[in-house]
Amino acid sequence: MSSLPFFRTRARTLVSLLIAAALAVLPIGCSMLEQTERELVFRIEPGTASWFSGLPDGVQELELTAPAFAEKQNIHAWWWPAEQADAPAVLYLHGSRWNLTGHLFRLEQIRALGFSVLAIDYRGFGKSLGELPSEASVYEDARIAWDHLKSLQPDATKRLIYGHSLGGAVAVDLATDLGQASDDSAGARALIIESTFTNLADIATEVADTPWPIRWLVSQKFDSIDKIDKVGMPVLIVHGTADPYVPARFSKELYDAAHQPKRLLLIEGGTHNNSMRIGRQEYRKALDELLAQPLSISG
Repeated sequence: MSSLPFFRTRARTLVSLLIAAALAVLPIGCSMLEQTERELVFRIEPGTASWFSGLPDGVQELELTAPAFAEKQNIHAWWWPAEQADAPAVLYLHGSRWNLTGHLFRLEQIRALGFSVLAIDYRGFGKSLGELPSEASVYEDARIAWDHLKSLQPDATKRLIYGHSLGGAVAVDLATDLGQASDDSAGARALIIESTFTNLADIATEVADTPWPIRWLVSQKFDSIDKIDKVGMPVLIVHGTADPYVPARFSKELYDAAHQPKRLLLIEGGTHNNSMRIGRQEYRKALDELLAQPLSISG
């Protein structure tokens, strides 16, 4: 949905900011640097996406809270149950820039595959109240949403995690966390990540085309490559071969680092946002194969 020049400009701005701060020994202060970095990473577009024409029938709007939330904090969510009773349910974790109104098309595609969908806006996005998100806060929001999904679909064998782009890193972190828990009833059947990257430093370096050691400067790590080998559930990694924002080689690296059972699905000609649509049949087959794997619930 975002244009390539916009994406590259933001990435180069982030890299330039980090380099300038390092050279100047952080004269603007670490907290201000981190604030600006978070603005550039999440690059939130306020309001409603221009292509959003309203919620379909059957979508329920929810407000999730947690004891640790301040007075003006909540998580706005959509719950869209499948037509089939007790269908498998997916937690949808979106990427940067657009709130839920910009992601309805993908939620429609997931539901058309036979899944119920719980989708959230992280605090600071859309109708979710809160300050500018951080890596820590979006991880926390995903865990709160997961706890709610457990009440919507109590069967751990019918719960999946899906993350797109930056949301892929959030999904990997959640799946890793579930894999370290001791309660099997809290777990997930599978992890699906699409159009995502190895870590934030790698994608920033790729887009900005700089030899500078960016990984030592970023505070928001989103380091999936160091976590995915701890995911204890089947993993489906999807990427379009024509993605202009995030190279498909990042998904190949994640696939190499993940444990079996795993599947890498490269959609020929797919871009950052349309792989599920143009590769629908391949996607469906890969999901069926994934869910046919021997049951081993992490969580």
